[in-house]
Amino acid sequence: MTSENARHAGSGEPDPAEGAPRFTDKRRIDPDTGLLREPTPTEEAEAAAAAAEGGADDPVAHLDFETPDTGALAAAEALAAERLDELQRRNAAYYNLEQQYSGYVKRSKSEALVAREQGVAEVAEALIGVLDDIALARQHGDLQGPFLSIAEKLESTLARFKIERFGAEGEVFDPTVHEALMHSHSADVTEPTVGTVLQPGYRIGERVLRPVRVAVIDPDA
Repeated sequence: MTSENARHAGSGEPDPAEGAPRFTDKRRIDPDTGLLREPTPTEEAEAAAAAAEGGADDPVAHLDFETPDTGALAAAEALAAERLDELQRRNAAYYNLEQQYSGYVKRSKSEALVAREQGVAEVAEALIGVLDDIALARQHGDLQGPFLSIAEKLESTLARFKIERFGAEGEVFDPTVHEALMHSHSADVTEPTVGTVLQPGYRIGERVLRPVRVAVIDPDA
């Protein structure tokens, strides 16, 4: 080391041989003009080097990203739409089947009820003759002993199936429930009236099995 270099080294001053210290102004705004500074070639080189070094540290830089295959995507969407259409068709078929079954159950119950009522009506119509004999025997006082007990059991059993006897003298004549077998006239009535019940009627609810057979009294003309 020369004496000159030693002198500069000991004094703390910059060594002329090493050159003066360099300062890089990285401010983007020029403090003198207040305008945006254009980067110098040196700054551009340093920025490019820094970007290159940062790219080397990128963890996904080595991955090869392929462009999505639009054809495969379209095919997948078409397949999904097809499956959705199939599902909707199956749901509709299941709904229709469920509605058909529900309708079948309702019809079956309704038909069973009608069949039951029809069966009860046929049995009752077959027993009307027996019921007429019981009514006549009761009117003449001949229904006694075990026959009375049997008749009462029969009538109570029929009542459980809502089979009832109806018709009484003094009722207004109604052709929907009365059958006129005899006619007479009287000033004591103002409209056709049942004078005598010749045979009682029988019905199940609103269904008439046999109308009441009566003698009708008409008012005088």
